[in-house]
Amino acid sequence: MRLTPLLLACLFALPAAHAEEPPKHPSAKEILDASPDADWRTLEPANTLYMDLPAGRVVIELAPAFAPEHVANIRTLAREGFWNGLGIYRSHDNFVVQFGDADAEDAAKAKSLGTAKTKLPAEFARTATGLAFTRLPDVDGWAPEVGFVDGFPAARDPKAGDAWLAHCYGALGAGRGGPPDSSNGSELYVVTGQSPRQLDRNITLVGRVVKGMELLSAIPRGPEPMGFYEKAEERTPITAIRLASEMPESERMPLQVLRTDSKTFAAATEARRNRRDGWYVQPAGHIDLCNVPLPVREAKR
Repeated sequence: MRLTPLLLACLFALPAAHAEEPPKHPSAKEILDASPDADWRTLEPANTLYMDLPAGRVVIELAPAFAPEHVANIRTLAREGFWNGLGIYRSHDNFVVQFGDADAEDAAKAKSLGTAKTKLPAEFARTATGLAFTRLPDVDGWAPEVGFVDGFPAARDPKAGDAWLAHCYGALGAGRGGPPDSSNGSELYVVTGQSPRQLDRNITLVGRVVKGMELLSAIPRGPEPMGFYEKAEERTPITAIRLASEMPESERMPLQVLRTDSKTFAAATEARRNRRDGWYVQPAGHIDLCNVPLPVREAKR
């Protein structure tokens, strides 16, 4: 039996016609764009700081669940205008920027803390009991388990029963001296370099930057070895640091952050853990705690 050219063409075309298209994997952006409003939460004004610099505004979310006494003192300092007119006096390459009173160690020049406490306990870690911990399946070199608590990158040790915040990019910490309890929350720093996780459980973390990190990471670096500016005019002035709850509602920024206990967050994180777009040859199959993006958006009006 001889097959006509047309019949041959049809036979060879059959497999192609029945071939299944490869599954489409949505990107993290597509997942976020399709997210329901219930997967987002509005920043709590009482836990939100606005740090105004000449270049713009940095928005910080405080973490009272991990450092309640530090956060309470920071609120007092902000209400009483402690940081207004002070400056960022340190910018250490691949590490942190630090701000507060550059003359704090000189009793004759130090700015008064007002009614804020002059001494606070170390709040390096807390009990894991009562925390809604959203765990990542990925291994971590610094803790038995890592994940998120209310949007904050965190770690947990199930055997010890402890949990603590992680020193990821954008983390806000309270500087201290030698003794663990030598912080009062007036000298603060923000991580601007590769995550210094060796500081975890050695210093009190009090929050994280939600918006405006580019304003801090672009600040000129100070001299070696520690990045402290030698001249006062090199510092970046702080116009004001205020609590959002102390400002008229019309002046607050309507920001929302993605809930880290939501299905949207889990799906977007998986999309970044295993990139499947055309550029990636090999999906990593892993994501580091401090490389998980924490999406922020303006509230829909």
